[in-house]
Amino acid sequence: MTEHGQDPPSVRPAGTRVSPSARVASSELFRGGREIVILHHGQEYRLFITKADKLILTK
Repeated sequence: MTEHGQDPPSVRPAGTRVSPSARVASSELFRGGREIVILHHGQEYRLFITKADKLILTK
């Protein structure tokens, strides 16, 4: 089992389906801003939009 709680594809029982990933529009996350902080396992990560309109994730 991986740290995210899912078995790697090679050890999943045959016929088991994996639900698709959630899709969230960046505009919903940023709410008009250019940077958000994501908390993951007690660690802070910063996701921001660059001047070139790209996304960068840093720890």
